[in-house]
Amino acid sequence: MASVKTRLFITTLLVLALAVSSCRTKKETTYKPRTTRTTRGDNRTDNSAGDDTNERWKRLDIKLTRHDNRKLYDELRQWLGTPYKYAACDRQKGTDCSGMVMMVYKSVFDIKLERNSAKIYEKNCRHVNKEKLREADLVFFNNGKSGRITHVGIYLKDGYFVHASSSRGVIVSHLTEHYYTTHYQCAGRVIHDN
Repeated sequence: MASVKTRLFITTLLVLALAVSSCRTKKETTYKPRTTRTTRGDNRTDNSAGDDTNERWKRLDIKLTRHDNRKLYDELRQWLGTPYKYAACDRQKGTDCSGMVMMVYKSVFDIKLERNSAKIYEKNCRHVNKEKLREADLVFFNNGKSGRITHVGIYLKDGYFVHASSSRGVIVSHLTEHYYTTHYQCAGRVIHDN
């Protein structure tokens, strides 16, 4: 039979693992934005785009077409590098994933969303297939343990999305990166009330 100290140690390790794995951790993460704002682990299978193109995506300094929502890109560009802070939604002081999504939707589309990732999907979205994603759709992820939605980001195009990472703050990532492939839950299109 395991000793009390051993059981306490194992319990502490499990609690720490759960806290680190979710974007909704209560632990405030110290985040220092990089000047280049690069995204590690971009394991995209399409290598046709050069490093320069990938870097521009990571800064959202990309050529937009007339079909792209410039207001959305301008707003998201202002959020890049914002530190992660649980239960916050402020560009200067910090934000969590649902806080950033909520504020961007309010600013760009004048739509009020729920404050929690799972509730955003449940109450503000209709399901959309991953293959049918379009600009401003929301992508949802789980932490791999609960099977429930624990993270949300805003889809751009070409597989890229913006989100508030608990370890790195607001960044651009790609859906083919290993973590996001493994933890992808679903996608939703925000219902616009007219």
